[in-house]
Amino acid sequence: MAFTQRLIAHSKAQGRDIRVAIVGAGQMGHGFGCQVNRIPGMSLSLVIDIDESRIRSLYDDIGATDVVISDDVAVLTKALLDGKPAGTTTTKFVAELPFDIIVESTGIPDVGAHVAYTSLLAKKDVAVLNVEMDVTIGPLLHHTAQQTGAVYTVCHGDEPVEAKVLVDYARDLQFEVIAAGKGKNNPFEPLSTPDTVRERAVAKGMNPKMLCSFTDGSKTMIEMAALANATGLELSKRGMYGPEATIKTLHSVYSLQKDGGVLDRAGVIDYCTGDVAPGVFVIVRTDAPYINDELKYLNLGTGPYFALYRPFHLASVEAPLSLARAVLDREASLYSPSLKAEVATMAKKDMKPGDVIDSIGGYTVRGYADIANDSKRDNLVPIGIIAGAVVTKDIKVGDLITYDQVAVDESSLIVQLRRKQDEMGLTYA
Repeated sequence: MAFTQRLIAHSKAQGRDIRVAIVGAGQMGHGFGCQVNRIPGMSLSLVIDIDESRIRSLYDDIGATDVVISDDVAVLTKALLDGKPAGTTTTKFVAELPFDIIVESTGIPDVGAHVAYTSLLAKKDVAVLNVEMDVTIGPLLHHTAQQTGAVYTVCHGDEPVEAKVLVDYARDLQFEVIAAGKGKNNPFEPLSTPDTVRERAVAKGMNPKMLCSFTDGSKTMIEMAALANATGLELSKRGMYGPEATIKTLHSVYSLQKDGGVLDRAGVIDYCTGDVAPGVFVIVRTDAPYINDELKYLNLGTGPYFALYRPFHLASVEAPLSLARAVLDREASLYSPSLKAEVATMAKKDMKPGDVIDSIGGYTVRGYADIANDSKRDNLVPIGIIAGAVVTKDIKVGDLITYDQVAVDESSLIVQLRRKQDEMGLTYA
């Protein structure tokens, strides 16, 4: 049975739609909110954003009326129980409110940590569009969900989940997975800043910090680390290869070096530039001669390597599928039991002791994916906990930042939760 029919049946059985809360009404959150309210059996019930105008804009776009906006728990609780759309500008008490599932879409690791962790402790289901947080403390959040009976999931629509679907498909068909990954959507400008991309961002209707996180490579590094962690495939190497490829050459580019490709081994995660974007791919191989001939006949490649390819991902538009799966099937679309890959922090400028590091998509640092155990060996700081860190030793542009070069902000919840994850032995595979 399709989700639509099941959601309608669930709504009838419960006497109401699934109450969906969302944190962050920016580009991703706004798109998600517009889509979720079109899904039968789901209702956008609560919007949380520091900017009240964004809350009202989202509700206006879906035609909601009689919206209750307050920072009072009792007022919001009554509104939700009465079936009225509600909004608030604070996440302080979010876990206390009567929603069924909450979607974290701020892209800010520390905000996401608070929302996800407190909600899971309150036995509320959590879905995230905040992969930046997931690659930092995803294993702890998955463990917490298991302990409380809630579901923690990364959402459909971004490349990690869609690529994982292809990996699962290939494995179910008994193919050997040689490589999996995505096409990079934006030009790679590793030293870009919000200022250098501002004009393009305005033209696209984007936050310059978000676009900068794409152009400096941070988002790609984060997404591919998430894919590695969820599938158990290893990162190809520190920083990945990132070769140029086309849809027609994927199978040859991602073959082993002895066969003319870029890979030194099979079973890895990587990304490419070229017309593969905005799609995701898996490169497979089979030891069955007849199946090999069938795949050649089906134009998936010339053999022995073949490309399975999805030419799109729909971002927040297809994210509600993960909510349906979580609520109805009690399953996650993507989670990380441990970290096969880490996203380390690389300096985008020279820094001196006393300088304060900003966040992902900012002026000082970018994310750089690494094999998790190599990152641990070299004492590298995950980018998810770098915001607000104070420089203690000289850092040069291009340096991978180590713990002995900075003092991280110990008051930050995501720093505390990362420490907890490490102590519990959940971090490394």
